[in-house]
Amino acid sequence: MSPSWVEHAIWWHVYPLGFAGAPVREWDGTSLADEHRLLKVVEWLDYALELGASGVALGPIFASEGHGYETVDHLRVDARLGTDEDFDTVIDQAHSRGMKVMLDGVFNHVGQSFPRFRSALAGDSDAASWFHLDASGRHRNFEGHDELVALDHSSAAVQDYVVDVMQHWLGRGADGWRLDAAYAVPPEFWATVLPRVRERFPDAYFLGEVIHGDYAQIVQRSSLDSVTQYELWKATWSAIAEQNFFELSHALERHNEWLDTFVPATFVGNHDVNRIASTISDERHLPHALVTLFTTGGTPMIYYGDEQGFRGVKEERVGGDDDVRPEFPMTREQLDPAGWSTFHLHQELIGLRRRAPWLHTAKTETVELANTAMLYRVHSGDNALHVALNLGDDTVDYRISGEVLAGAASVDGGRTTVPAHGWAVIG
Repeated sequence: MSPSWVEHAIWWHVYPLGFAGAPVREWDGTSLADEHRLLKVVEWLDYALELGASGVALGPIFASEGHGYETVDHLRVDARLGTDEDFDTVIDQAHSRGMKVMLDGVFNHVGQSFPRFRSALAGDSDAASWFHLDASGRHRNFEGHDELVALDHSSAAVQDYVVDVMQHWLGRGADGWRLDAAYAVPPEFWATVLPRVRERFPDAYFLGEVIHGDYAQIVQRSSLDSVTQYELWKATWSAIAEQNFFELSHALERHNEWLDTFVPATFVGNHDVNRIASTISDERHLPHALVTLFTTGGTPMIYYGDEQGFRGVKEERVGGDDDVRPEFPMTREQLDPAGWSTFHLHQELIGLRRRAPWLHTAKTETVELANTAMLYRVHSGDNALHVALNLGDDTVDYRISGEVLAGAASVDGGRTTVPAHGWAVIG
């Protein structure tokens, strides 16, 4: 069972190096800690709270070689972001607002400058036991990226190290961990490590990055609290962009099955994928993705800038992530005025979810379905809502009635009419 506070969690997900404008590739390793870039997160906490978020999920903040996922020291804040004291300030300021903080733990692999890897290459047999090295000294890497050195998760020393790192930062006030590339780590590793961490921090939350597979089985074998729901992410944008709600309906059926075991982390954007506003080219249909996110079971995550309709496309090249990991403005006044309508829609939908906290574990049932129109019922116990989505040029009528809680629809004589390209939540 996840900690009780997760029932009300809505994360604002930030990639700190990009968010704060830190150099990622053109950096010579010189300390930039005196610029205290991490404190920029503090400047936007009230904004995240106004949005409706109850926590901030930070991407990598530990010492690394470049983009943050080639860690060299898990116990030190990256010199491009600031200091340990800056971290303490972020924690204190978030907690003073009633907000949680989740950290990004990269424990599948490390950077080539990781001290124990350098020692292993120099012939230290104890250090070598941390890695998969062949007779020639070649190392196993992560998905073909040679700069990412895979750890040997069967090593007791690696297990002890990860436990120590997690407990260190939880002891400094972090509330949970997103575990990067958790799908590449044997579930038995997490099943060994996490109970040890929970002994000291029983209220901590552990979210694994898992892209595909049997999510429920992975959760059960690993003892993770949750995993990332990539299947629903893909079905949401694809169904809307390609006008095929049958795909979304199928994904929601699978989502229901996983809700029997755990509550997935749901999202329409993150630091590794195209911005939702770029993927759904018809601006009239962006709200449909947000409505799906906030009216289905799960723990929602909002990637910074998505709430303002930021655009960006990920490319397979050096620097190809830059477009989806941009620097955030210094002030609210520097945000594009056109983005505030999307911000306010997030507020409206999060407000609806706050008034119906049962949505956290709610299941969905498709009531009517066509390529461009869908009506689903979301329910938990005696609570229920209907959600109508219309991508077509014509109105759609459904034999339901009730109060229009969000969106636009006309209700008359036991029928609800949703306008062309519209949506509605009916209670």
